[in-house]
Amino acid sequence: MSNLKQVLKKFPRVFWVSNLMELFERWAWYGLYNSLALYLTLSKESGALGFTQVQKGTIMGTGTMLLYFLPLITGAIADRIGYKKVLILSFTMYIGGYIMLGSFETYPLVFASYLFLATAGALFKPIISGMIAKTTDKETSSVGFGIFYMMINIGGFIGPFIAGFVYKISWNYVFALSVVTIAVNYIFVFFFFKEPNREPSDNSFLQHVGEAFRNIYHTLANWKYVIFLLIMSLFWTAFNQLYYTFPVFLDQWVDLDKISALFGLAPGKITAITVLSMDAFYIIVLMLYISSISMKFKPLTSMITGIIILGVGLILMFLTRSPWIVLFGVLVFAVGEMASSPKYTEYIGRIAPPDKKALYMGTSFLPIAIGHFLTGWISGRPFEVVADKFYLLQKAVAENGFTIPDISDTFTQTEYYQKAEQVFGMNTIELTNHLWTTYSPNQVMYQYAGLAFSAALLLFLYDKYILKSKTY
Repeated sequence: MSNLKQVLKKFPRVFWVSNLMELFERWAWYGLYNSLALYLTLSKESGALGFTQVQKGTIMGTGTMLLYFLPLITGAIADRIGYKKVLILSFTMYIGGYIMLGSFETYPLVFASYLFLATAGALFKPIISGMIAKTTDKETSSVGFGIFYMMINIGGFIGPFIAGFVYKISWNYVFALSVVTIAVNYIFVFFFFKEPNREPSDNSFLQHVGEAFRNIYHTLANWKYVIFLLIMSLFWTAFNQLYYTFPVFLDQWVDLDKISALFGLAPGKITAITVLSMDAFYIIVLMLYISSISMKFKPLTSMITGIIILGVGLILMFLTRSPWIVLFGVLVFAVGEMASSPKYTEYIGRIAPPDKKALYMGTSFLPIAIGHFLTGWISGRPFEVVADKFYLLQKAVAENGFTIPDISDTFTQTEYYQKAEQVFGMNTIELTNHLWTTYSPNQVMYQYAGLAFSAALLLFLYDKYILKSKTY
């Protein structure tokens, strides 16, 4: 404990300021991001947009892919014009993006708004991670990045937890909370943030960008590393179902009011977004314990084990309509995440040549970007035809020879459900049971768990036949 206190005293003020900015940025981001799939697809009279699963997947997949790809370029912008200026630009764009995303209703404008919002995040992301790296050394980096990871998950829990309660009142509250929360960072950046020392350079911005792409090219010339990144793209595709399809599946199929009743809450108080926030809560509570176990194993061994556990979690999350099994599934998923995700960064840091660590760490975002793009596609049509309740209801209506008007500006999803209950002669619960029994939407778990298990198997084969090494 005394050693920990000594380490904590070595962190400069700007380290803590950077961590606080990360906390509030993640609070604002995840408050919206964890509820975005529902906002895009729920019926219009609820204040949501009523888009299809395909439109949702395209928006989220493309935008979030850019969020993780653009830091390869935006880092050069920050190095060129200064961290503080880019942070101010990022927060301003964030506010504008949240407002636009909450105001527009047409698909093109919503798509453009999310791309704008993702660009704001891409400006922010490399700066704060860079600040943590700049303000830690060999002695303090382990604790420093541990604190940083904790800030991410505290923000990732608080934002969605609050959003899960307020979106039923009005979606405007979700966007307003994100705007207010990100605006808090103006206080930190104007009054407490100190611009770090930057290496002087005579290169133009375009020269910086060109150098970044040349570095990527040289790094990816290592074919073994490229194979590893491609395998990890499968992992991130499975992992991202937590945000893209799980909240939709929960909202459509699982009776969460049973959890509300247990805690004496009114029906509707526990929502899909609330359950989703438990992933971050589990990480906050268990991270140190899981880390103490996983540190005893090679990074690749821990990653393979963690990915398998995460795959089992995905099965439990989509297996049944029982909210208790779903909650346990989220716990299993979180354990798998804790055993695999941090080790991903550690592994890349270990295999990178001493003079190319920064380059390798930069390209570590590529599988995450690819994973989001693939997730956007898989959470669209493949999810829709197997597990989307509204799609399956339309299918059932057609197969039974019933006629119900198509969705339009004057006929909403909710009205379609109400009309379907009339023609089938069932109430809401009975109709949901009928669709579940007839079409088995839980089969979607085979897609997601299959991706995770495939990634684990390929990592095992990669370790055994390509690396042929016991080092990592």
